[in-house]
Amino acid sequence: MSSHGFDPNRLQRLHDVIARNYVESGAIPGSLIMIWRQGGLSWLSMSGVTDIASKAPMREDAIFRIYSMTKPITAVALLMLMEQGKIALDDPVSRFIPGFANLELYAGGVLGGFLTKPCPRPMKVVDLLRHTSGLTYGVLNRTNLDAAYRKLKVAEPGMEGGMKGLIGTLEKLPLEFAPGETWNYSVGLDVAAYLVELISGERFSEFLQQKIFLPLGMIDTDFVVTARKRDRFTTCYYVKEGALQIFDDVKDSIYYQPPLLESGGGGLVSTAEDYMRFCRMLLNGGTLGQTRLLSPKTVELVTMNHLPGGREMTEIMPSTGVFNESGYAGVGFGLSVAVTQNLAHAGIPGTVGEYSWGGAAGTYFFNDPNEDMAVVFMSQVLFAPGRVRLRRDIRTLVYSAITESFA
Repeated sequence: MSSHGFDPNRLQRLHDVIARNYVESGAIPGSLIMIWRQGGLSWLSMSGVTDIASKAPMREDAIFRIYSMTKPITAVALLMLMEQGKIALDDPVSRFIPGFANLELYAGGVLGGFLTKPCPRPMKVVDLLRHTSGLTYGVLNRTNLDAAYRKLKVAEPGMEGGMKGLIGTLEKLPLEFAPGETWNYSVGLDVAAYLVELISGERFSEFLQQKIFLPLGMIDTDFVVTARKRDRFTTCYYVKEGALQIFDDVKDSIYYQPPLLESGGGGLVSTAEDYMRFCRMLLNGGTLGQTRLLSPKTVELVTMNHLPGGREMTEIMPSTGVFNESGYAGVGFGLSVAVTQNLAHAGIPGTVGEYSWGGAAGTYFFNDPNEDMAVVFMSQVLFAPGRVRLRRDIRTLVYSAITESFA
């Protein structure tokens, strides 16, 4: 591997810190980090295991649950339809889902007895992609509406009725906030996936396979892990009383059967190599090799700060403690990705305009167009307490290894 403007010794430090502070300490079972810069693979390192019980070593082609790193893929799918003139960001969602025209705002109460009030403006397509729709997530565990989402299994893989069941349920629930007023992490990208299905006339998984994964060579990205790939699948853990416990075991994973709901917000599995191909497509202005998915101008639109008034996420969130996959200040939000706005607020090295997102089990990526660099990190611990610190360490160590800046 070429250094591509990196100090190899400092990249080794990146590996050593992750291995020592996170893998050997028992915080995560294993890790894989891949860096692409200036047209070539600059770094690949692995540590730990894919499964604690079997002690299977981490491998380059390991398959991970990427959870919310599904969201940028869904956004690209919807924007491909936008480029075909079939949908626009300022379209009201009710143009495609008539039941959304009657959505009201939460004003009190619990499931079965919600109080509501009129909604000041309709939800727009852009609200789905930038998390200003007024929808929410059960996992946020903050409000009575979040609790209703949990009880109704909103956007969970086993949700009855699949995508149509999801939309039917959301049509009956109030919005947490008025669209456009607050950044609130939500099932908006699941609704976006439904729009892809509705507008294209194809099943969501089939659209992704035929229009994105096969053209990009993402051969291991799917909603299902087939029998011949199970030896590469990682066990997913969670932390209980300071120790790792199994959340989804490779011996009998839910990913071995097709989900009832193909979640555009968090349903995919992938490899570091596959996701790096997706990152490289964005980094190259919508193209990879001979395949073009988006125009450079659309990719530029994706990676702009779309929050009202150009604000940062922490200025428009209901609480700075609300769960999200960014976790630090100084960032705005584009179309499914966090976008660095102010490095001093973030308090870590980087570049203004760099964009990123992560998944609930610790996976993470960031692209830096100015440095022509993409970074993909993989691990599998659900909502790990040190998740945000780990991502800050990755960014700090990657940027501190750069000896020749191209920005």
